[in-house]
Amino acid sequence: MTGLLLLCLLLLCQGQRSSACPHLCSCHGALVNCSSRSLTSSSLPTSFPAGTTSLRLHTNLLTTLPNGLLDNLSSLRSVSLHGNPWVCDCGVLYLRAWLLRQPASTSHLGVNCSSPPSLRGRLVVYLTEKEVLESCHYWYCDLAWASQVCLFVFVVVQAILLVALIVFLRRFERLSKEARRTKEESFTAGEDPRENEYSLMKDSSI
Repeated sequence: MTGLLLLCLLLLCQGQRSSACPHLCSCHGALVNCSSRSLTSSSLPTSFPAGTTSLRLHTNLLTTLPNGLLDNLSSLRSVSLHGNPWVCDCGVLYLRAWLLRQPASTSHLGVNCSSPPSLRGRLVVYLTEKEVLESCHYWYCDLAWASQVCLFVFVVVQAILLVALIVFLRRFERLSKEARRTKEESFTAGEDPRENEYSLMKDSSI
């Protein structure tokens, strides 16, 4: 029984949360107004009331829309998205796909690319998939170039260490040979006096 009550409470809380007006926005019936609030893609509400029919997101600082943000708003009829600095790289794919699913309406108007420079001013809805994917390489190229530089530096360092090791081993080998030769010479020099002393003793005994 207690479990059933907890489940009902949870469902009630979720229903209230889904119908609650998002923070930083104002709501008037089924209209949710989040315009001119300096919202960024990270500060944008993660959900909107399920019965929203009109959503105003214009004149903010949005560069992308989170994936799936508008998918559950089945009653949505109009969205204003103009006046935002949209970045037309991989992050714009969801917005482009959503706009393409909508009938020609004012939602498309003013949704222009702010960057990269090659796409600045273009309507997001009219971008081809090839153009968007090409812009995705905008930072991939920098990453690939940085990786190649790091790999080159790593190889150079390894080569320097290998050369240093070879030089050290050759020097160690040369020092070992010199030490061995010095030891042999000292051993030979130590034997000669004893032979001379033995010869003198032999001559004196004769």
